[in-house]
Amino acid sequence: MTKPDTTSQFNASRLSVAPMLDWTDRHCRYFHRLLSSQTLLYTEMITTGAIIHGKGDFLAYNQEEHPVALQLGGSNPTDLATCAKLGAERGYDEINLNVGCPSDRVQNGRFGACLMAEPDLVAECVAAMKEVVDIPVTVKTRIGIDDQDSYEFLTSFVSTVSEKAACEHFTIHARKAWLSGLSPKENREIPPLDYPRAYQIKQDFPHLDIAVNGGIKTLDEALEHLKFLDGVMIGREAYQNPYILAEVDQRIFGLSTPVKKRKQVVEEMYPYIEEQLSKGSYLGHISRHMIGLFQAMPGARQWRRYISENAHKKGAGIEVLQTALNKIPQELDV
Repeated sequence: MTKPDTTSQFNASRLSVAPMLDWTDRHCRYFHRLLSSQTLLYTEMITTGAIIHGKGDFLAYNQEEHPVALQLGGSNPTDLATCAKLGAERGYDEINLNVGCPSDRVQNGRFGACLMAEPDLVAECVAAMKEVVDIPVTVKTRIGIDDQDSYEFLTSFVSTVSEKAACEHFTIHARKAWLSGLSPKENREIPPLDYPRAYQIKQDFPHLDIAVNGGIKTLDEALEHLKFLDGVMIGREAYQNPYILAEVDQRIFGLSTPVKKRKQVVEEMYPYIEEQLSKGSYLGHISRHMIGLFQAMPGARQWRRYISENAHKKGAGIEVLQTALNKIPQELDV
């Protein structure tokens, strides 16, 4: 598959799938790409320490994933520049800085949402990355942290980073983050959503590309947000109900290509799965991302159960998915 034209980053970010730790790995992204050719896909957050000092190839991905963005976690401008350059050399289409994750582990490393309190440092980090790459460098942030959640606080952050680092693209998770007292899961659910705050940022910074993230579950909702913003990022809904991506090319990007059936997507995964198994991967590491494909459809429970009970077994191959697919009533045109 040839790399699509992503010269218009603003268009590429019209709809994206959020970086999700332990979820949006390269197997997940390959699967999502079969559902939509246009959606911008993000890696999990990868720390600069892992890339620079870790064992293994943390930047590996499949060429079919384009357009694909690398999300970095860190706060050292030199280290971030090193990793951004490595990512660009590997062919990533965008480098994104995580300024939104509220977990204790991330805070202890001085990156993630706690960086909202240090906009000058964020600007320095973004500027250092932009200096060494020719691809977009973007920021994913929250609307605030702890008691620093006024619109003025968010405005000051965006203004500082955009002006000092010439950062043109921000994805705003429309919830503030509590840096203590809430788990990462609770931080995705308890702080109330405030989409109008993201809308106001776009009004006040019309020259910037502003996308919104948080709680978006349907393409109808995405299209409503796109009346006010440049982009929409879908998170857990795209993972738990991946077929939401099947109509993105048509409804969000205006393509006339046919919408794929769920069974077609499963069958299109077979060659990839067999290739990965031949390289030492395990079926369960790939099939776990496909569990939600038939959500709310007849036979969905049987599909999930059969995969969950068999994909982890030694020597499991595509026959597990073929058998699971037979659990879906054959008369259904899905």
